[in-house]
Amino acid sequence: MDIVAEIKFKTARSGGKGGQNVNKVETMVEGYWNVANTALLTEEEKSLVAIKLKNKINADGFLLVKSQEERSQLGNKLLVIEKMNTLVTKALIVPKKRKPTRVSKAAKEKRINTKKKTGEIKQGRMKVKHDL
Repeated sequence: MDIVAEIKFKTARSGGKGGQNVNKVETMVEGYWNVANTALLTEEEKSLVAIKLKNKINADGFLLVKSQEERSQLGNKLLVIEKMNTLVTKALIVPKKRKPTRVSKAAKEKRINTKKKTGEIKQGRMKVKHDL
C-alpha cells in the first residue's frame, strides 16, 4: 500500500551528526497521516489500524512517524515514508486464530514416568532406617 499522497510532512532541526550544518538546516522530517479520514482503507481496516497503532496515533487521529537518522532532508523523508508503509501493512495483517490441541497419550505417559523416576531417585537419597 502506498500512502504517500495522503502524508503531510513537517521539518525541523535535528540533533546528531552533521556538525555546524545541524544548526542551520532542517533535516528532521515528521510525517502525519490521518487514519480516520483516509480514502485508501475500508472502515474495518481503519479500525484495525487504529487499534494496532494506538500508541503511535495522537489525539487528533494522525499517525505520527519521524526520522532524523540521515543527514539530508530527502533521506529522512524517504525513511518516514518507508516506516509508515511498513507500519500500516503490518497493522493490516489479521492474525491467524489458534487451533486448540490436546496433549497426546504418549506424552502424558512419558511425563508421568519421568516424575516417577525422579521420585524414586529422591526416595533413594533418604537415610536408611535399620530395624534391630
